[in-house]
Amino acid sequence: MSKHHHHDAPKDNYQIPVATWEKGRNVILALFVISWVAALAGFSLDHKQFFPSYLVAFYFGAGITIGSALFIMIQHLTGSAWSVPLRRLMENIMMNMPVLAVLFLPIAFGIHELYEWSHADVVANDPLLLKKAAFLNPTAFYIRAVIYFAIWSYWAWRLSSWSRSQDASKDLNFTFKSERLSAPGMLLFFLSASLASVDWIMSLQPHWYSTIFGIYCMAGGMWAFFAILTFTLLRLRANGILANSVTIEHYHDMGKWMFALTVFWAYIAFSQYMLIWYANLPEETIFFKVRRTGTWEMVSAVLLFGHFAATFLTLLARASKRSLNVLRFITVWILCMHYVDVYWLVMPNFSKAGIAPHWMDLACFVAVMSTLALGFWWRLRSAPIVPVGDPRFQKGLEFQNV
Repeated sequence: MSKHHHHDAPKDNYQIPVATWEKGRNVILALFVISWVAALAGFSLDHKQFFPSYLVAFYFGAGITIGSALFIMIQHLTGSAWSVPLRRLMENIMMNMPVLAVLFLPIAFGIHELYEWSHADVVANDPLLLKKAAFLNPTAFYIRAVIYFAIWSYWAWRLSSWSRSQDASKDLNFTFKSERLSAPGMLLFFLSASLASVDWIMSLQPHWYSTIFGIYCMAGGMWAFFAILTFTLLRLRANGILANSVTIEHYHDMGKWMFALTVFWAYIAFSQYMLIWYANLPEETIFFKVRRTGTWEMVSAVLLFGHFAATFLTLLARASKRSLNVLRFITVWILCMHYVDVYWLVMPNFSKAGIAPHWMDLACFVAVMSTLALGFWWRLRSAPIVPVGDPRFQKGLEFQNV
């Protein structure tokens, strides 16, 4: 079934066992069906609640998918070997771009429920929104969304299909092509993902603006991407899959990335807050004013201590990045904190007095994530779960941390 180098000591099978795959598929399918039934029931009961809940779930999934593409392109550009054994799993996450485009449809339909700038009468009576109307109007919003998903899906498909073609041919040309495509790709992804965060999240509060909001969102998305990648690898390892190919050395490096992104996210979050606090301009402070009202103040504190401080201290020591138990805990913790972060970006626009959790938050979250998980899981069967044809694959297996 799989090709092996004869000098590998313990061998891994690079095809996912049928029994494991079917068990996983059945679990994901069950969650998928139940959660979508619940989400659609929620929509018919209270569509005012449905759209904000759905937007939080959608943006959570989008950040992870975009994060995977950014990281794959960074790896191609730096010619990194350590991450090669992990790359196929990342590509399977990245290949959810078209699925993400379909998941965007409820937001496109709910534009009038979510965005005040989508109402012509509101804009007509608001001098500031009139000035922004050339950018913030439904037509432009839809056109931009189509452009984003076209760019993301094309890049994901190209990089992923070249990687799969290389499995059989071992052709070095695919490596060079991927490197060449990743340079403009990084630029396009940074611009489009920044604009998407302005369109989908920042414009919920169209009078407010921040110049580093896009980077803030991308930092969080990439952080969550590493958590989900590490979590998935640990689950596969528990089932004896890739247990010899993905070693403690690889986990250590993923721990470093999660640690680095914890610091980077905090740096961007602090920069955004500090400049707004220092300038004290009403058009900028409105964002934080709402998030320091009522129970939102508590959520802001959770982000400061949970998202940053707790994660920072947990991952600080070398030993903790090399402990699978610590990583098992911290990946789940990071995903919870990232959800809190996205929730904190979206929900204060709809519930200004304070936090108002709703069962639909959970239903929409499981619906979106099980859809993405299904896409990811389905592709695991269609090719080896590691890029066996990559020239750096063997070097990646033997990777050691200094």
